[in-house]
Amino acid sequence: MEIPRGITSVIGGGGKTTLLSVLARELACGGATVALATSTHFLPFEGMPALSGPDEWDAAASPIACFASSTEEGKLTVPACGIPALAEAADYVLVEADGSKRLPLKAHADWEPAVPAGSARCVLVLGGSGFGRPVSEAVHRPELFCGLVGCEGDADATPELVAAAIAAETASGRIAPDVVVVNQAEGPRVADAACAFAGTLHAHGVGAPVLAGSIRDAELVACG
Repeated sequence: MEIPRGITSVIGGGGKTTLLSVLARELACGGATVALATSTHFLPFEGMPALSGPDEWDAAASPIACFASSTEEGKLTVPACGIPALAEAADYVLVEADGSKRLPLKAHADWEPAVPAGSARCVLVLGGSGFGRPVSEAVHRPELFCGLVGCEGDADATPELVAAAIAAETASGRIAPDVVVVNQAEGPRVADAACAFAGTLHAHGVGAPVLAGSIRDAELVACG
């Protein structure tokens, strides 16, 4: 996946934090400096303390750093220095700009996603494990999803319905993905579902390329 320099926002569900970690390692291996941050909330990265600003970062010692403020619940939120300051200090800034309550699929409320100003690319992630499960179980904000596609909560979240919901949000301007990643698509059943999803999404006029596979294993292939 090609990531431009500057700020990249990751939205959706089903693997956002993992994608940030994998991309950060790949970019750092190429000699770049990478700042990880959130415009909402995320959990701490293992073995990586949260810094308050670039003045605490020794990029020569570690080309990857996490910048965030702590909450009382033990999560991390927007860094005190602000995300624009990170864009001046690092080659790449990877921002988790959405929340999904650890569910694979998501529909967005009026105030979501929280894509920061100046974001050069938006990556939409969804978990293939949600395909075929009831909307009420697999989707964060299922009532909004149902409103987008005209289904009931006990309906299965088919690849076609998920694609229709994303297309509706894109058409409304709620989201503007530059690339879509279907995570958790290692097996043939989910891989086939990912291809059906990609075909339906493109048929709805959303031109963003679709990649499918395993983010954790860094194995993603183009669909459709």
